[in-house]
Amino acid sequence: RRRLAIAFAITASVLVAELVGAWITGSLALLTDAAHMVTDSLGLLVALTAATLVRRPPTARRTWGMQRMEVVAATVQAVLLLGVGAFVVLEAIRRIGDPPQIPGTELLVFGVVGLAGNLAAMAVLAGGRARSLNLRAAFLEVLGDALGSVAVIVAAVLIVTTGFGAADTIAAILIGVFIIPRALMLLWDSAQVVLEAVPKGVDLESIREHLESRAHVIAVHDLHVSRIASDLPVLTAHVVVQDECFQDGHAARLLGELQACVAEHFPVPIEHSTFQLEPASHAASEHGAHA
Repeated sequence: RRRLAIAFAITASVLVAELVGAWITGSLALLTDAAHMVTDSLGLLVALTAATLVRRPPTARRTWGMQRMEVVAATVQAVLLLGVGAFVVLEAIRRIGDPPQIPGTELLVFGVVGLAGNLAAMAVLAGGRARSLNLRAAFLEVLGDALGSVAVIVAAVLIVTTGFGAADTIAAILIGVFIIPRALMLLWDSAQVVLEAVPKGVDLESIREHLESRAHVIAVHDLHVSRIASDLPVLTAHVVVQDECFQDGHAARLLGELQACVAEHFPVPIEHSTFQLEPASHAASEHGAHA
């Protein structure tokens, strides 16, 4: 949380500087990068909030706590990014025929300030990104900001050295081109969580086959794997076992084996699993069972 808090403070400060710079210089590239940083600052704030809220225990009203807030925030970020991308394209088209005069020196100063802030935030996050998906995602957010700042600096250098005013518009379009696919991917990923799609990297049939290969297991049905949040996969399944497992006490041991199997055997570990063990004789009274 300390790393995320420091990175958020740096990014928010750079955001304010870029907004001031865009107002002073009239630079579309700087304004676009600032808009990009709005979403990234929100992303860091969400990551910081999630790192704090995840420590809160579930309640009777919110059995998963606040885990799903990550998905809501990601959807809002994606919509905002798409709006920024559309604005950039429309404004760039308007400016192509009549590019405004952009003060290159001032633009260069604000671009350097932005890049310096991004590099500082990356340095803070780099040390923990290997241990946390949350920190890794935040690091990528700041990396995207740094690339935007580089585009602003290149545009400023071209304006100062060649007087090529359209460089600002071109830089804005390049940043927009970077933003739009990322926004669509973010929107798609959040939709997959809401639709409870099988997480990427999880092979449902492989899980079924592995569970059915366990001793005393006859069949597995009603197998579902989804995500509560981006890094919280959950699994539920009905497992048909031999009737004698409920008589000799083996059912309890088998339950532990199944939970350890999905938590340790597969590339995407699933630590939260719920199994319903059923005797083979239960099949006749099963209602609504499906694959």
